[in-house]
Amino acid sequence: MKVDYLIVGSGLSALVFGALMANAGKRVQILESHDYPGGFGHTFTLAKKYTFNAQLHYVWDCGEGHTVNRVLKRLNLDKTITFERYDPDGFDHMRMPGYALDIPSDVETLSRRLRQLFPQDSTSICQFLDEVNRVRAGLKLLSPPLQPTAILRDWGAAAGTLRYLNSTLQDVFDQFNLPLAAQTLLALQWPDFLLPPNQLSFYAWVILFTSYQEGAFYPTQHFESVVNALVKTIEDHGGEVLFNQEVVNFLVTGRTVTGVQAVDLMNPTTQDFYAHTVICNMDPKKAAKMIGLDKFSRAVRKKLDYDYSPSNFVAYCAVKDLDLRDYGFGRWNIFHTEQPNLNRAFRQMYDENDFSQPSFAITTPTLLTQAHRDCPEDCQIIEFLTVANYNYFQTLLKTDRKLYNHKKEEILERILDIVEEHYIPHLREHLAFKVTGSPTTNERFCHCPQGNSYGSNLTPQNMGIGRLNHHSSLKNFYFCNASAGYPGFAPTFWTGALLYQRLSGDVLLAKS
Repeated sequence: MKVDYLIVGSGLSALVFGALMANAGKRVQILESHDYPGGFGHTFTLAKKYTFNAQLHYVWDCGEGHTVNRVLKRLNLDKTITFERYDPDGFDHMRMPGYALDIPSDVETLSRRLRQLFPQDSTSICQFLDEVNRVRAGLKLLSPPLQPTAILRDWGAAAGTLRYLNSTLQDVFDQFNLPLAAQTLLALQWPDFLLPPNQLSFYAWVILFTSYQEGAFYPTQHFESVVNALVKTIEDHGGEVLFNQEVVNFLVTGRTVTGVQAVDLMNPTTQDFYAHTVICNMDPKKAAKMIGLDKFSRAVRKKLDYDYSPSNFVAYCAVKDLDLRDYGFGRWNIFHTEQPNLNRAFRQMYDENDFSQPSFAITTPTLLTQAHRDCPEDCQIIEFLTVANYNYFQTLLKTDRKLYNHKKEEILERILDIVEEHYIPHLREHLAFKVTGSPTTNERFCHCPQGNSYGSNLTPQNMGIGRLNHHSSLKNFYFCNASAGYPGFAPTFWTGALLYQRLSGDVLLAKS
């Protein structure tokens, strides 16, 4: 049977695209190698009572008229899928030795708080924040779907933004002579990129930082509700989401992709699937190598030559008989660093595998919504995340499993030392459950090459004009994932919705 759209992978961008196409009357079929949908957005339960989300923690672009809201409205899910907003007075709490800054939604409040911390640098702080807002406006002009008349009408804003095409966040910090401590406080949500200021694209930082200021959110019924609703929409409109189906080959005739060959992992048999159009939600570089790079145009081959983002270490924990709200936790994240120089902190952890002075994120999902969670009533969830080097952990895993487990435990123990010192005394006495994941865990459960967390690396080289998009140069074959769009909850919604708009002609993301 030949369907309209065969989608390889069930990450969020694929589910959004598939749900929109199914809702529009197209026959959709999704093949997923995992036994859960959602990619890095999938939810899992451990010890039969503790539920965690693979990687997503907080999201943006969910307010009225924004991308996520527009998609959900089109699918009649905006009343089913709702969101709780993080505290606008401080959705990110930045903590480092000697300094504390809560990042508010209001730009003037942020400016005032920074100027109070660094009164001698008030002018440069104001100039930097003004420039951030100007670049944000320019990036909105330059983001797809492009409107040439709007760009020409406000060419000054567009041109002012383009001058930062090759700039890192560190370049712009230096341009405005911000003091190191101010740089660290502003960039301390670096785990959202897994890159330090001297490697991170200024564009990537501006988009995320200002988008969260417009509203940071968490799904009322947790992330599984979003994934499940998209899957249900596909199935309710006659589509299919098939699990444990590992695509091992693409069926290509000349320069036309006609389908895929997949192995049923539960019953090792091979089956061919055919479609009028094939959508690739798996890593584009991996898919292109399976097809044969020589079949792609020179321009696309160049765009496929990206490096992967770093990977992460994560600890999923549950505390018992302890209310985290009594210790400064709530509707916000906490970002902590022991090393005041984030570039040095990253180098120590990622290049030297030294976690003696870690920089890490803390999130508490059970405090973000009143909705029931698969967690005992006397427990709350707390999670820790930082960067980790895939090659290092892969080598440990292959050569000595005991050393691999010891390194994971060492990182968690150091983080717990810091949390007990600065936030929750005697935390270890209340830990009812803990499990850690490394880059190889990411690779095993999410099938991401080198355990990457965000697809292509968010450096200036990968964020510019030559960034890969949906176009593959092959007929009936399109890319639709983080490396061919952008990573994160809202950007993957945007990626899937934009591809739907391009292929269907149905205008969903027209700029206001």
